[in-house]
Amino acid sequence: MDNSGGAVPPAGVAEGDFMQWQEDDLAARLPSVVKGRRDAGLEGLVGGLEAVVINTEPERLEPAVDELLQFTGLGITEHFVDSKATACVLATRDSPSLVIMSRGRGENPFHPFNQAEKARALPNTRLETFVFRARDLDTYVGIQRGLGVRFLTETIVDAPEYRFIQTYPSRFTGNSLGFLEWKGSGRSFAGAGAKRLAITRKKPDLPWLSQIHGLDHTATRVRAAERNNAIIEFLSLTGYHFDFAVFVKSLNSITSVARMSRDDFAMVFTSGIAPYTDDEASGPTEKFIRSFGTRVHHMAFRTDEIEEVFGRLRESGMEFLVDLVGSHDEGLKQTFSMPSPHTMIVNEYIHRYEGFDGFFTRSNVEALTRATGRQ
Repeated sequence: MDNSGGAVPPAGVAEGDFMQWQEDDLAARLPSVVKGRRDAGLEGLVGGLEAVVINTEPERLEPAVDELLQFTGLGITEHFVDSKATACVLATRDSPSLVIMSRGRGENPFHPFNQAEKARALPNTRLETFVFRARDLDTYVGIQRGLGVRFLTETIVDAPEYRFIQTYPSRFTGNSLGFLEWKGSGRSFAGAGAKRLAITRKKPDLPWLSQIHGLDHTATRVRAAERNNAIIEFLSLTGYHFDFAVFVKSLNSITSVARMSRDDFAMVFTSGIAPYTDDEASGPTEKFIRSFGTRVHHMAFRTDEIEEVFGRLRESGMEFLVDLVGSHDEGLKQTFSMPSPHTMIVNEYIHRYEGFDGFFTRSNVEALTRATGRQ
């Protein structure tokens, strides 16, 4: 199983041949991932997404929480502090939780991934970790260590209501994957020795916020030459499978989707088709990476009555990279907010109409990809 590397474009591959190389290489490698998981005894040990962890600068933690309360359907369920960080947990009934935290003094393993030109001003800010449900965590960790996977701690972290471990940040994405095994019916993310704090921040009383639901997907920007390695690495560590890719040649961009099932959170990777040469020729995806580094670009929230929600969000002060794209006839409408000044993450709002049999439409992907060039 290839968790840490793999093919890179051969020297001398012409720019026009990169798309075919991308597809041929990924197609050749995918069967070995599924077989490798099965042969290693990993199938069934990792489930769906339980939480994402977003780190902010200390002075931006509260504004980041307020912003998410104002512009999503999430509400605060926990607020705690321990020796390493202060954290707020936001959740809604149909969604993985968002753990918004600010790390205290000490080593930040994600710091090297936050050094691009437009990221340096917020050197500790990014969506850092995707936390997946796990069972038989000891077995999972033992197998993956044997395959060469490195974890941030030597042993599994033992908390009052869960056991947890996470990988080192990926050299392809800058993301870490965490694996959490609940001990019983409790669902607190507070670690051992954490002090619970009173929840004083209030959810705005705005009825239309109930039309914004849980996380549908996130999209990580990765470099063209590392797109396949990033996908293979993710599949090797989880129970996900590669679903499909949308190529937008005019913008030098590929949007690739991995899913467990139709109803689960989807992991999206967006990359260039060919590597960066210059801003104009390389398109908005590779330009974004050059400016901000590899990182999660946006979080998408499932949305009902998206026309009303879009208008209400604007009235509430949210600015957008693009107007609503798509239509009822196409089965899908989406939009991108401007990136948050506190988390650097874009909010996507997405509405799939009844009967839509798909995930994206090609025209929407092109319009949204083009909109990222405004960042």
